[in-house]
Amino acid sequence: MDVESVRNMLIELADEDYRAFHGKLVPGTENILGVRVPELRKLAKKLVKENWREYFEAAPDMYYEEDMLRGFMVGYGKMDLEERLERIREFLPSIHNWAVCDCFCSTLKFTEKHRETVWEFLKPCFTSDKTYDLRFASVMALDYYTLPEYAHDVFHYFDYMENSDYYVQMAVAWAVSVFYVHLPEMTEDYIRENRLDDFTHNKAIQKICESYRVDKETKARLRSLKRK
Repeated sequence: MDVESVRNMLIELADEDYRAFHGKLVPGTENILGVRVPELRKLAKKLVKENWREYFEAAPDMYYEEDMLRGFMVGYGKMDLEERLERIREFLPSIHNWAVCDCFCSTLKFTEKHRETVWEFLKPCFTSDKTYDLRFASVMALDYYTLPEYAHDVFHYFDYMENSDYYVQMAVAWAVSVFYVHLPEMTEDYIRENRLDDFTHNKAIQKICESYRVDKETKARLRSLKRK
């Protein structure tokens, strides 16, 4: 499995209309071929049956889809826990946009069986000065840690993140809204007392109020907590 042959597979799967559409969703990302995520997942599952480690280590940051494919390999490949965490650590610098970050997180299902070990791994990401380390930690939190035993610690990390990047703010707001669905009382207490910036605070409330799982009375109460 060499880089050129995999790249040719990706080029064959590319769809120009999808490239144009998806490019608008990932502003600033100019290296998109236009391969749909289900096709990338299917290809990754096929490639991890071969010598995927060689490809993982050799593939350059040339195309968006190559980054996505490498991330999926970390989730789908057969390896022990120690290696998987090391592969995640190696992959994090390849995350340059929200889409690669979020799709990568959703592929790391192994977290459900190793939640405490992965939590220890995530802690330095919550205090990183890198935008996509912070988004990675935030999205991992909403994907795998909406549990009462983790909520207070997650909220504490959100309060002390020192990064005003839009994609960090939106990840935190999204996470708070997901925590609200799972832990409404704990999360509402947090909303009332948090140290989030005004944009993130208000966006979190907006996202909660967009949920069909939240009743009208609750939405009205939460809207009253928005900052002006």
